[in-house]
Amino acid sequence: MGRVDGKVALVTGAARGQGRSHALRLAEEGADIIAVDLCGPVPGLQYSAATEEDLAETVRQVEELDRRIVASVTDVRDRNVFKTAIDEGVATLGRLDIVVGNAGICIIAPWDEVTPEIWDTTISTNLTGVFNTVQLTAPHLIAAGGGSIILTSSAAGLKGLPFLTPYVASKFGVTGLGKAFATELAEHNIRVNTLHPTGVETAMGEMADAYPPLLEKHPRVGGMLTNMLPIETTQPRDQSNAVLFLASDEARYVTALPMTVDAGNTQY
Repeated sequence: MGRVDGKVALVTGAARGQGRSHALRLAEEGADIIAVDLCGPVPGLQYSAATEEDLAETVRQVEELDRRIVASVTDVRDRNVFKTAIDEGVATLGRLDIVVGNAGICIIAPWDEVTPEIWDTTISTNLTGVFNTVQLTAPHLIAAGGGSIILTSSAAGLKGLPFLTPYVASKFGVTGLGKAFATELAEHNIRVNTLHPTGVETAMGEMADAYPPLLEKHPRVGGMLTNMLPIETTQPRDQSNAVLFLASDEARYVTALPMTVDAGNTQY
């Protein structure tokens, strides 16, 4: 008997990285999956974008676990397309119990080099996309009698990490959205929590080379990137184990929690 046996989970940004890891961890414990991902380029991104082949690999790995999965190329910023993907997934799999709002981007730039385009793209993806995720899925959770929503924020959703102004703004926004939605959805037995990773070994790590020259110019802020535990980054599964806990009945009375899996980063 799995910890989320018989449940259906929606995961955004599911083509690779943390999203794929979350989908697989939930599938391992009995959940069927609705997987969505943009699977395309994002202007200004400093690391490679996910592809349709990546999403197909997520599908293959979930099916290898003998779980059902409905996957679609979907932009969480496009409400009409996103709603269709959600509704069709629920119609196929029969219900929705768990929502993991994981889709997000990150662009490194000092404050005075952030363009309006970088700002708009980051906020629309990381914050508006999360708002869309909750607002469009909540009716299905209400119909199921309740459920769990987990929103990926960041250590940057609890502290002002340097060279990430739009990202920090978006992730603080996600933290606030989590608390606000937790308040309003509690009467429907829906729990809403936020996850706050430190660095995770995913494709996003490809942009790490942008940091050294900035830290050389601004050495005083370097300590903010340091973890308390003696590691540089976590593994996606470390974050997925937290997602599984928050999705499961073990966390049935846990809501409005900013859960850190950050190796102590936010304590510095």
